[in-house]
Amino acid sequence: MTRPPFAPGSTLSVQDVADLIDHALLKPELTPDDVATSVRELAAQRIWSVCVRPSDVALAKATIAEVEDSPTRVCTVIGFPHGTTSTAAKVAESQQALADGATELDMVLNIGRLRGRDIAAVRDDIAAVVEVGHAVGVIVKVIFETALLDERAKIDACRACADAGADFTKTATGFAGGGATLADVALMRANTPERMEVKASGGVRDIPALLAMLAEGVTRIGTSSTAGLLAEAEQVGPEGLVVPEPGQATEARPSATY
Repeated sequence: MTRPPFAPGSTLSVQDVADLIDHALLKPELTPDDVATSVRELAAQRIWSVCVRPSDVALAKATIAEVEDSPTRVCTVIGFPHGTTSTAAKVAESQQALADGATELDMVLNIGRLRGRDIAAVRDDIAAVVEVGHAVGVIVKVIFETALLDERAKIDACRACADAGADFTKTATGFAGGGATLADVALMRANTPERMEVKASGGVRDIPALLAMLAEGVTRIGTSSTAGLLAEAEQVGPEGLVVPEPGQATEARPSATY
């Protein structure tokens, strides 16, 4: 179900902030114990989802089930982090992730094909994963890697995503430098239909940055700074959780990591 953008002046609760967060657990060095410990803590915080490596999907699902009444979902990444695996591989990876219990898929588009202006190939690659996800009611987000793209390529990516039926556009993997910027998320929002949403990933580490993203139409935040964001939200209270007017907020700091 599409979540509409937040109107300027909207006031958020701490749970509203938690409901925005896909917490990234994607570093290659994380052990199964690291993942399970983090997932258990995050599920207790009742965030929207944990975004884990494909090999950790079943572990994440089982760990969340241990936390009483947690609504936290399991998201995973497809073709991560470079987007260069074949479409057949992305489809197979998606099918396995769904079998293991993923309820959202964040796929990396084929960056090289996009930069080479083979937009049809990019669209078809996305559409193949969307078909797998939508067959079982699963959301598919498409990662652009905005730091590697010029404006024309970003707009082409938006159109490819829309034509392929994707549910979200998403800024970055966190593995190629750069990160979410207000200009990029505004461009993504302006070049996709209303039914689609925008996820900002990379560098959103404090409440002013988060609110700035919401002002530009973002409805999901990819971050590894969940504890800090929720603690800050608790501290500032509702008076500090007000969505500003677009263009009147603090720019998020681009970062090579979530």
